[in-house]
Amino acid sequence: MSLTPTTKIPLGFTLPEFNLPDSITNHMVSSKDIVGKRGTLVMFICNHCPYVLHVIHELVKIGYDYMPQGIGVVAISSNDIITHPEDSPIRMKEMALSLKFPFPYLYDETQEVAKAYDAACTPDFNLFDFDGKCVYRGQLDGSRPSNNIRVNGKDIRAALDLVVEGKEVPEDQIPSVGCNIKWKK
Repeated sequence: MSLTPTTKIPLGFTLPEFNLPDSITNHMVSSKDIVGKRGTLVMFICNHCPYVLHVIHELVKIGYDYMPQGIGVVAISSNDIITHPEDSPIRMKEMALSLKFPFPYLYDETQEVAKAYDAACTPDFNLFDFDGKCVYRGQLDGSRPSNNIRVNGKDIRAALDLVVEGKEVPEDQIPSVGCNIKWKK
């Protein structure tokens, strides 16, 4: 495992479009399908990463808490399943059903979507406002598998609350960290 932070890029970019298969339903889901009326959260996760597994229950809670408030939420896995078969769509579906994901869990086989978002790690978060502009690329919270800080989603929940209220999100953000995306060779 290679500890990797979210790539620091200028905020304000427009939500990159995509059309990917949902591992839960096997239907194609586009970026237009998941956009929320108040904002959109695009999360890059996977099944095997200990950093994702450490926070996965909080990610599900965030979906249940914020989707009714007008936030579109989607999770995307972009890992190479040849080197990491536990991240295959079949395993993705098992995880999503077991944990009752309220949001789609999409498979980015070509890894083009991860590249379009400059995703670097799992988990990697991109929060967009109602205009589709990225306002947050920070961490979920300060908890890590190796520390004793409780998982509570404090940082991203603060950003989500501001987006729901139509307020500006501060640009001073602590990057997420996790396993690097497993790129195809």
